[in-house]
Amino acid sequence: MASRARVRAPELIGKGGWLNTGGNELTLSDLRGRIVILDFWTFCCVNCLHVLDELRELEERHRDTVVIIGVHSPKFVHEADHQAVVDAVERYGVEHPVLDDPELATWKQYAVRAWPTLVVIDPEGYVVAQHAGEGHAHALEKLVEELTAEHETKGTLRRGDGPYVPPEPVATDLRFPGKAVRLPGGTFLVSDTTRHQLVELAEDGEQVLRRIGSGERGLDADSFNEPQGLALLPDGKVAVADTVNHAIRVLDPGTGALETVAGTGRQWWQGSPTSGPAREVDLSSPWDLAWWQDRLWIAMAGVHQLWTYDPATDTVRAAAGTTNEGLVDGPAAEAWFAQPSGLAAAGDRLWIADSETSAVRWVERDQDGDGYRVHTAVGTGLFDFGHRDGAADQALLQHPLGVTALPDGSVAIADTYNHALRRFDPARGEVTTLATDLREPSAAVLADDDIVVVESARHRLTRLRLPEEAVRVESVAHRTQRAATEVAPGTLRLDVVFQAPAGQKLDTRYGPSTRLLVSATPPELLAEGAGPDTDLARDLVLADGVTEGVLHVSAMAASCDDDPAIEYPACHVHQQDWGVPVRVVDGGAARLALVLAGLDAEA
Repeated sequence: MASRARVRAPELIGKGGWLNTGGNELTLSDLRGRIVILDFWTFCCVNCLHVLDELRELEERHRDTVVIIGVHSPKFVHEADHQAVVDAVERYGVEHPVLDDPELATWKQYAVRAWPTLVVIDPEGYVVAQHAGEGHAHALEKLVEELTAEHETKGTLRRGDGPYVPPEPVATDLRFPGKAVRLPGGTFLVSDTTRHQLVELAEDGEQVLRRIGSGERGLDADSFNEPQGLALLPDGKVAVADTVNHAIRVLDPGTGALETVAGTGRQWWQGSPTSGPAREVDLSSPWDLAWWQDRLWIAMAGVHQLWTYDPATDTVRAAAGTTNEGLVDGPAAEAWFAQPSGLAAAGDRLWIADSETSAVRWVERDQDGDGYRVHTAVGTGLFDFGHRDGAADQALLQHPLGVTALPDGSVAIADTYNHALRRFDPARGEVTTLATDLREPSAAVLADDDIVVVESARHRLTRLRLPEEAVRVESVAHRTQRAATEVAPGTLRLDVVFQAPAGQKLDTRYGPSTRLLVSATPPELLAEGAGPDTDLARDLVLADGVTEGVLHVSAMAASCDDDPAIEYPACHVHQQDWGVPVRVVDGGAARLALVLAGLDAEA
């Protein structure tokens, strides 16, 4: 086994305290003798949710030697609310201890730069690896096996039960519902996300008429895995975004029959097909659905795109977005989204809640009718959010998850992290607030003269009268609390650190196995160095006169088993997008290192 750098792991500190430990405070000394994996996450981040699912199998298989610790490190102001973290831990089925770190104290101690990031600590308390992004489960498995063998030989491995203590279950009819749709008979079908079911409620929105699904995670005729979006189809059936199954299901409300129409159950990765027979193409965390222009449109949150499913040809295809995370308008194929999570069809427009940019956007056909264009109504980018009404070009939202087309042509917005229902009026170009004190609203559906809001964190549907006048709310603006990285003017060396896992090598059979894409907000920040290439290192030239901005870095590396005896080696894709706020100052750093996998030797 190769020798590793010996870096002592900093202590785990967080003002919010510990969850899933039965009230006990944990320290690294308490965990000595165990392999510890720190998962730096925040609950708004779909990539973090992917990693939670990637870790489940490893966590179960090595339960007596490995302790996973979630370090919750918030991006949005709402995510620093302790109760919101408590809710998220239950909502996403997190079955390991979680440190609530609202001030990013531990994040800073470990020099983390992206959500999600995984840090591995050996049984003697030393950091031995860091991985950013998704796709590292195989590498972690190999490293855990090596560490187990090494420290069992040294006598420094301690086996036994971990510190996880499950919380007491709470009895409610719904548990963190995601989306809802009104059926033709006037009842409501709700995605009961945390319980992996659909629930039909009576017209009052309260009485449970039936439950659909076993309640266990799965992809069969009687199961879901954290379902979210629902859309009524022209034939009366209901399409379901089966989010963690990476699939689209169709329910016949009359018979209860459930069919998978799109997706394989596997998550889409870079290089996978983006069109083809619907049940042969991988999807990635479909979050919401809408029937528009004779197709089912899919908010593909996991890859920051919109896809479509055409039942006439039984095919799917990527329709908008590049997979890069951000806010860029224009032709659909060139647009950037950031976790599109809500859809609403309204005539010639498809409205989108683009959650990570705190934006409301829309898609419409080009004037020539040959393609689509993407526009932004409200929102400016990844790092600006708040609660501000008024002219749309200066209004602020905070991680909205739902949009609903209203009869007058305006759009209701489930402004999730502001706990509010907002309204955008395209005719006047204004944003107002319709209602407040809604706990994490995630969607809304019209019911005659009322609007029924899915209050996800209150586990219920709430019926409101559509008000004629808006509610007055004090204006609040925020920026993410992540500190900007101070960099020196002139040339900035960008190094993406990637070390292939033990027993693997870079896959160069079909050309370069790495990819690096760099851009900036504003674009004028970079005089040179923007664009794609295959080298994971690059010199960026910062423009004179631009003193701050965000560097957008997207990296991918593919590695395969390094054993000549294996005829068909297993290959693995590692990828991550970083948005790095930077400030240009004299004396700042001349090198920016982003760790995709491994350890930065120059740190």
